[in-house]
Amino acid sequence: MATATGTDAGASYRAAGLVAEDIDAFLEQHRHKSLLRFIACGSVDDGKSTLIGRLLVDSRTVFDDQMAALEADSRQVGTQGGAIDFALLVDGLAAEREQGITIDVAYRFFSTETRKFIVADTPGHEQYTRNMVTGASTADLAVILVDARKGVLTQTRRHSHLVHLLGVRHLVLAVNKMDLIGFDRARYEAIVAEYRGFAEGIGIDGVTAIPVSGLGGDNVATRSEAMPWYDGPTLIAHLDAVEVDAVRDQGRPFRMPVQWVSRPDPQFRGFAGLVASGTVRPGDPVRVLPSGRTSTVARIVTLDGDLPVAVAGQSVTLTLADEVDCSRGDVLAAAGAPPEAADQFEASLVWMADEAMLPGRSYWLKLATQTVTAQVHAPKYQVNVNTLEHLAAKTLELNAIGVVTLSTDRPVVFEPYGDSRTLGGFVLIDRISNATVAAGMIRFALRRAQNVHWQAIDISRESHALQKGQSPALVWFTGLSGAGKSTIANLVQRRLHALGRHSFLLDGDNVRHGLNRDLGFTDADRVENIRRVGEVAKLMTDAGLIVLTAFISPFRAERRMVRDMMPAGEFIEVHVDATLADAERRDVKGLYAKARAGLLNNFTGIDSPYEPPEHAELRLDTAALTPEQAAERVVERVLRAQDRAGG
Repeated sequence: MATATGTDAGASYRAAGLVAEDIDAFLEQHRHKSLLRFIACGSVDDGKSTLIGRLLVDSRTVFDDQMAALEADSRQVGTQGGAIDFALLVDGLAAEREQGITIDVAYRFFSTETRKFIVADTPGHEQYTRNMVTGASTADLAVILVDARKGVLTQTRRHSHLVHLLGVRHLVLAVNKMDLIGFDRARYEAIVAEYRGFAEGIGIDGVTAIPVSGLGGDNVATRSEAMPWYDGPTLIAHLDAVEVDAVRDQGRPFRMPVQWVSRPDPQFRGFAGLVASGTVRPGDPVRVLPSGRTSTVARIVTLDGDLPVAVAGQSVTLTLADEVDCSRGDVLAAAGAPPEAADQFEASLVWMADEAMLPGRSYWLKLATQTVTAQVHAPKYQVNVNTLEHLAAKTLELNAIGVVTLSTDRPVVFEPYGDSRTLGGFVLIDRISNATVAAGMIRFALRRAQNVHWQAIDISRESHALQKGQSPALVWFTGLSGAGKSTIANLVQRRLHALGRHSFLLDGDNVRHGLNRDLGFTDADRVENIRRVGEVAKLMTDAGLIVLTAFISPFRAERRMVRDMMPAGEFIEVHVDATLADAERRDVKGLYAKARAGLLNNFTGIDSPYEPPEHAELRLDTAALTPEQAAERVVERVLRAQDRAGG
């Protein structure tokens, strides 16, 4: 049985006395307590809810406890009332679990005389990997629960690998339900030895093992009389003493992602953000990244007045001695120890969307205050987090974890995730739905990102266009197979050629004979097909050409990707609109018949989706227009664009 000590009760008594005598002094003391974020995870019935309930009750804030502390005996403070509260609280936690509420991350708050805590109560089932990732992404410590009767399970190894992957530096192995094995020391030590052997194998060190009983409170807040052989800290004592990441971050070089640029008056220009690491003082030299420009800090401004120093974890506004170009998404860093900037990375990726990852598709990548366009390439491998085996994979499904390479449309200021969660952790966002589809951790920049540079060329795209007497344009025909894209595009090119315009037609079938002959018709291959065509089309417009493309291009995301490659006004999306019935009726190649017979897989409109444009520049209703009439409308639209551009 766990027992309260005189020291424990005395601390509560003193704190309660401080509340009674000077509430302002108490609030000031409470405000300056350090904060520890931790995650509690375990297999089903390992006793996680019970242990969390015990933590909340046995370390109640003095606000909840002050009356009991003032009235109870100094050696028995709050034990009876705590038992009643504990039973009610555990019943509530269990009810949440049964109702499925904790499928999402539930955060619990409590404090001791020393520190404030936020515990992320996350489901441990494999299908809720994304929820566990959410909880662990900001944690300083993880409590891994093991049922003393069952020992180390597959789920135990899985949870440990995940928190290690997510950079959680402190691990507690809480061997729970010791009361159900008669507080057997030998059994406890066997479990600890097995776990340490596994942990060392995946690079985890510094594990703190504690034998506990969440139900009885043994070694949670107070020492257990039933386990005199254990001489380590109680769980709460360890949580009170462990170093939080914020303290470590203060010893690292200064970094502050710029959240916004503040101009309350014309004479003031400040750069606001959260100090991610290090310290900064007026007079310190800083570098603005990715531009590399340097200046010195003039002031550190807060609502409470200027500060002589700012440290990791503080939100401040910095003013600089020089007028430098700095905006949201830039990073202010120590001038002598700046982070890197690159546009190609290797990263660990946790896929969090119901739809599988499509290699080559463009997503928004959000890292700190930076938002860029990124493409994720086919996984190098997928990680089986139960066995740590590296598996070959062409994509990542929901809750899968893999190692991928990704490229961004411009350099990103970063640090490896192991050094900085702020500058190493990112999320991927679907550009159409704005849903978060993945969480990632940068491992390192690819060497080619530093070795491959953009080569300046003397003859510009404007010079090429001027020589041809026209403005570049990309006319993108999209629609179902058999809608008439190639027919209309061919007529458009003939008309432009007759008018003396320099154009080129990229047709879907023709391109697959050469450039894209290695690609099939899976969703991933279709994405790569359009990516390649978009890059080729962009190069052709750089040569001053009017480029026509005739591709089904079934996905809005890839059409949006190509549009974003082009300067504003140069992308003209043409929806060649035909019903599925009309497209099948016109099908001279017999492809629909094969698809209907099950002889042709991944055929658009049959067993693969087509996403029609929502805001096309031109829609051609092929049921109402002849091919010649449709082509004439396209030519008129292209010539209007040429007139506006002066071509």
